[in-house]
Amino acid sequence: MTTKYIKIITIILSIYLISCESYLSEDGAPKLNYDYYATPEGVEAIVNAGYSYLRWGCGGENMTILNEMGTDLFTEGSDGGNKAAFNQYGSQLNPDNENFKGLWENHYKGISNSNIAIQQIETSGLAENLKRTKIAEMKFIRAYLYFDLVQQFGKIPLVTKGSTEVNTSFKRASISDIYIQIISDLREVETNLPQEIGSSVKGKATSFAAAHLLSKVYLTRGSAVADTRGQKSTDMDSVLYYSEKVINEGPYKLLDNYSDLWDINNMGHEEVIFAIQFTSNPIFNEAGNRMHVYWTSLYEDLPGMKRDIYNGRPYRRLQPTEKVYFSLYDRKNDARLYKSFRWVFHANEEGSIPKWQELSDNNGVYFTPDPVKGQISGSPKFELGDTAVYYTVDRYHFPANDSRLKKILAERYYTYMPYDMYDLAHYPILIKHWAPNRPSVAELASSREWVRMRLGETYLIAAEAAGRKGNFDLAAKYINTVRKRAAWQEGETKMSQYWVIEGGTPFDTSSTFDKIKVMPEDLSSSDFVEVMLDERARELLGEVNRWEDLVRCEKLYEWVKKYNKEAKSIQPYHKLRPIPQSHIDRLIPAGNIKEEQNEGYY
Repeated sequence: MTTKYIKIITIILSIYLISCESYLSEDGAPKLNYDYYATPEGVEAIVNAGYSYLRWGCGGENMTILNEMGTDLFTEGSDGGNKAAFNQYGSQLNPDNENFKGLWENHYKGISNSNIAIQQIETSGLAENLKRTKIAEMKFIRAYLYFDLVQQFGKIPLVTKGSTEVNTSFKRASISDIYIQIISDLREVETNLPQEIGSSVKGKATSFAAAHLLSKVYLTRGSAVADTRGQKSTDMDSVLYYSEKVINEGPYKLLDNYSDLWDINNMGHEEVIFAIQFTSNPIFNEAGNRMHVYWTSLYEDLPGMKRDIYNGRPYRRLQPTEKVYFSLYDRKNDARLYKSFRWVFHANEEGSIPKWQELSDNNGVYFTPDPVKGQISGSPKFELGDTAVYYTVDRYHFPANDSRLKKILAERYYTYMPYDMYDLAHYPILIKHWAPNRPSVAELASSREWVRMRLGETYLIAAEAAGRKGNFDLAAKYINTVRKRAAWQEGETKMSQYWVIEGGTPFDTSSTFDKIKVMPEDLSSSDFVEVMLDERARELLGEVNRWEDLVRCEKLYEWVKKYNKEAKSIQPYHKLRPIPQSHIDRLIPAGNIKEEQNEGYY
């Protein structure tokens, strides 16, 4: 089946289900005759529709603010009404917040859809082997959605049976029971899904996608020390078993160059284990993948620049903290920082290209152009296509309005943006969600796939499990597999920052892997959990994992307080989100508020 056909079926199904209202989000009972979904055609339709619920996370400012804003790695930009809640942990982070309501309603609708689908498939006329596969797909989706919910909300209603009746009495299950259900589903799924799918069908679950997700679920449960998640002594063994299955038996491989991961022309590459799909056809793209806009900064107000498709719509929601630029990476030898951001903007607006002119500061010091270099007063500083803006991590340690910095900037032919010049609107752009294939400048919906599982993370999951078990040789092996790709490669032409900013030898093309290679004794003599948190940050920066990683390792409060100066009101209870008030208001009978709501939100 082609991806286009899947989209058509999904849209058709959405018309059928328009009156199907979830017991956890709406009051009305479903009106649809479900007999259709006991037929082979109906089964295919409801399974394909199930995947659409996974799109919610990138269909707006959803999982971006839930999992990246307000962490040790990302703080607020100049725009966006959510920063007070999610970055500053202000009073807007409450049960009435629309983001929590949206997550809750989307995911429980998807779970309800999955439950009904499973029951209908069981009575369908499909062959038994196909029936097992389709049920496995729906249980994969259900486990995926429950895993999102339990990480964000903790105790939540656990429902595994479909219903066509209104039910307003849903008590929250324990976190440990939620994990038991997720693991049970995924263990069954892992054995019943195919290992590979045809190249004409993208975005379908496979046994390796289930194994990767299962390894992450076990890691999350087993990471708890003070928190109670039902963790077991065998959790890290299970993490290793499933992650190594993906590594050793899966058809995946690490790409040779970290930059190639983000190339829009390279979607569906060999490192992708599971990605949520979109299409360039607006009829079937719904809200599309909108994640690209939240990582952009302002550029059209700078000389020689105008807004275009290539550089994106500058929503300037999130910007990196100082930790990202100055303490997370070995910037000279680990290429991931420089390969994750756009540092240079090329001129695309002739009318705003600046001209050389004589300038003076209040002290009468003149910055004059150099005629020997062709810098004649009144002549343009650069041409279309030349460098117009150049960001660096230079730090001059004096204010942006200081005459010394003014002189440095005036002598550049382009707009030079050292770290001292960054502000809430101007900073390097994270390119991991870059979407230059949109049809117009104003278009929000992109067709870029949203990669949720890739082999680089699988190696780090295996490494963390090995280290938590005390096997630092194996942990170092897996970390170094990732770091070998993270280094500048043998024969690779390095970005100019390598020698201009980081002090490297100009035009050196040697590998830097030996400089960042980790030894087992380095891991055993350090706080291994913190080492892995930072290693995941370097590899997975901006890939919508961070808040959950910090909560998983019980570091959220400590690390956000330490590294995010804007998160002024964060409290230990913020490790869980508030249960949406809209859900609590529908409960009949409702328990006392401490029973229905998380601590800190009543």
